[in-house]
Amino acid sequence: MKQIVIYITFFLITVSITAQNSSRLYKSHNEENNIFSVTTNDGKYIFQFYSEDILETSFIPNAEKTQTSSHAVVMQPEQVKTSYKYIGKDITFGSEGISVTIQSEPFQISYFYKGKPIITEKKGYFKSEHVPMDMVKGNIVADSTEKIEFNLSKDEVLYGAGARALGMNRRGHRLPLFNRAHYGYETESKLMNYTLPIVLSSKKYMIHFDNAPIGYLDLDSKGENSLTYETVSGRKTYQIIVGETWYDILDNYTELTGKQPMVPRWSLGNFSSRFGYHSQEEVEHTIAKFKGEDIPVDAIILDLYWFGKDIKGTMGNLEVFRDSFPDFEGMVKRLKDQGVKTITITEPFVLTTSNKWEEAVEQEVLAKDSIGNPAKYDFYFGNTGLIDIYKPEGEEWFWNIYKELANKEVAGVWGDLGEPEVHPNWVQHHTGSAAQVHNIYGHDWARLVYEGYQRDFPDTRPFILMRAGYSGSQRYGMIPWSGDVNRTWGGLQSQPAIALQMGMQGLAFMHSDLGGFAGANLDDELYVRWLQYGVFNPIFRPHAQEEVPSEPVFRSEKAKQLAKEAIELRYKFLPYNYNLVYENNQLGKPLMRPLFFEEDNNIELYAYSKTFLWGNDILVSPVLEAGKNTQDVYFPKDNVWFDFYTKHPILGGETKTVQLKENSIPTYVRAGAFIPLAKIMQSTNNYDSEYLQLEYYHHSTIKEANRKYYFDDGETPNTFDSSQNQILSFEAELEGNWLEIDLEAKNGTNFKPKTKTVMLVIYNIPIKPKQVKVDDKKLSGIYNAEDKSLTVEVRWDTSTDKEIRVKLSK
Repeated sequence: MKQIVIYITFFLITVSITAQNSSRLYKSHNEENNIFSVTTNDGKYIFQFYSEDILETSFIPNAEKTQTSSHAVVMQPEQVKTSYKYIGKDITFGSEGISVTIQSEPFQISYFYKGKPIITEKKGYFKSEHVPMDMVKGNIVADSTEKIEFNLSKDEVLYGAGARALGMNRRGHRLPLFNRAHYGYETESKLMNYTLPIVLSSKKYMIHFDNAPIGYLDLDSKGENSLTYETVSGRKTYQIIVGETWYDILDNYTELTGKQPMVPRWSLGNFSSRFGYHSQEEVEHTIAKFKGEDIPVDAIILDLYWFGKDIKGTMGNLEVFRDSFPDFEGMVKRLKDQGVKTITITEPFVLTTSNKWEEAVEQEVLAKDSIGNPAKYDFYFGNTGLIDIYKPEGEEWFWNIYKELANKEVAGVWGDLGEPEVHPNWVQHHTGSAAQVHNIYGHDWARLVYEGYQRDFPDTRPFILMRAGYSGSQRYGMIPWSGDVNRTWGGLQSQPAIALQMGMQGLAFMHSDLGGFAGANLDDELYVRWLQYGVFNPIFRPHAQEEVPSEPVFRSEKAKQLAKEAIELRYKFLPYNYNLVYENNQLGKPLMRPLFFEEDNNIELYAYSKTFLWGNDILVSPVLEAGKNTQDVYFPKDNVWFDFYTKHPILGGETKTVQLKENSIPTYVRAGAFIPLAKIMQSTNNYDSEYLQLEYYHHSTIKEANRKYYFDDGETPNTFDSSQNQILSFEAELEGNWLEIDLEAKNGTNFKPKTKTVMLVIYNIPIKPKQVKVDDKKLSGIYNAEDKSLTVEVRWDTSTDKEIRVKLSK
């Protein structure tokens, strides 16, 4: 056993003003079993590696015990090769990646990545006594807080803190960590449903504050180059996560806190949703309209009228209201037969006027007040109690509601108001106070549902739509949305940055109520532009208050046709989009990606969200203003980009003004990309897995290119681990005037390969090719001089390889 202990035997008379805490004095340090500790006069620091690129730091004040329980971390620490140096006043402990240096006098903690400075503690941990912290409009007040303070460099841009309508750079704000809905927000909202204790820097590091209770993140609000985490109680623990690239950082973070399970393929289709459908007749009529207009749809979401006639007074019934839905089970089956899944809303509130109030009280499943009675208080929907999901009886009771719905073939869960929307500080849960569990209530609600599915429906990929969560919630399959955004251009303008930010924080399926939710604003241009943007969102779900329809089938003829075109494009991209789900599941890659991921040294892109990457190869520039005819688009450097619609090539590295069209938003494809497309379908039930339109964007500057795409049945959980999958590889090589394209398949041991019809379309062929060969057999192919494309139809037995060779004309 390796052990190092060194003591200071002299008294430090003075401490430099550069010390991180003038009263903190180094006493000793120790390294044992890959854990490094530093003892000071007021406590102990413990440093532990989870990997070469993840280092956890905890401070345990004197007289306090170590708190090891984490809501977020699931990774087990790896055995990391470490090094130790003690030179002068500097003690360094590190891996080949991240390292920490302790300056013993004056006391200072500094972090480095491969020898390059990352960040230093400023004051480090300290208490702020008798400074009231009014969390949100008097809802939670603390007389003292605990803080961890760091130094920032003057030029770094800060991201994180969850979902906020604040653009990309969050520096300069003091942001509450207190999940709370903001109805009708537009271009600015400092407090929303997902407040995450995460900070990312343009210097390419992430800090995750591993603590659940409420608090604040101060991202240099006073301009003093300081970052401060503040909380009312709990762990004084944080992890620093680094990597060579942004993708490495996100892969490392989602290894630490858990990867997002793959969603079912149907969830990538179109949703019919509003607040709300009042009856069975209204539900079936709506889907009949979609079918009559040939507009694809995969799911319909039932808001609170499925369990009651009125908005108020019925929440907590949690059972079918038969007056309005007399044949609920038959309705669900009929919809399923048409390829449409049913999803029902639930809330964690049980009103005292609901059918289940007495049952909830009798079975003791509700949170308590200070004297042990069911906590009751008023909010918009009525006088209510709150299900205590932290109590085993509460968890079991709530899960049985979902189990009964799943047995009725309800295909997904919508958890609303899970911040919780109203959560007085005097409410007591089985594991702690409201302040201690408030932020993780939605997180653990999703856990309840996810683990229930794993236990009782192990062959089903759950769909879990939630309005609130916390760090690590992605591992429970949580699909977040951006809350009750206003139905205005301002509401739309805030959405790209919100989604990009959340993808950088592990919750990559963040999306919005397409078209906007709040208000009765009938604006067809806004509606269509929002849906066109939604084509390149993780989830395509129009939703709104019912005064103005959210469904395209009830809009004007022009809006309906433009929406239909966008929805059909969404379905064509299904194979490409499904692979993004796989990449997120395996590598933590967000589906929507900021452009600085592409150019991480371009400071002009650090706060830029007007254009983004959809996956690796598609560049999207949503139209966010009314009446525009042109739009400026930045094209990332060192690439050629093709207009997806015209196939016109554009050289990257500059901003260009492009013409806008009413039936699409500017969309571009990277040269060298293979883009797999599907046939248009009416639901993903009709997805033809034996057909693939494979588009290759050829350019003379691309000598070699390859892409891989993931395929499985779209519904079985864990198909990668169980080898029930197929990975198709597409490779292109340009040698002289011959362009060779190879199709290869890696079939899982439990996957049965099939023969596919591949419609290979090669773009940017200026002159009709001289010759086309498939496995050395000559074919004619079809050449289109207008878009300079060559189309070759190939029958491919995916248990073998296929070679296509094209002799280009000079």
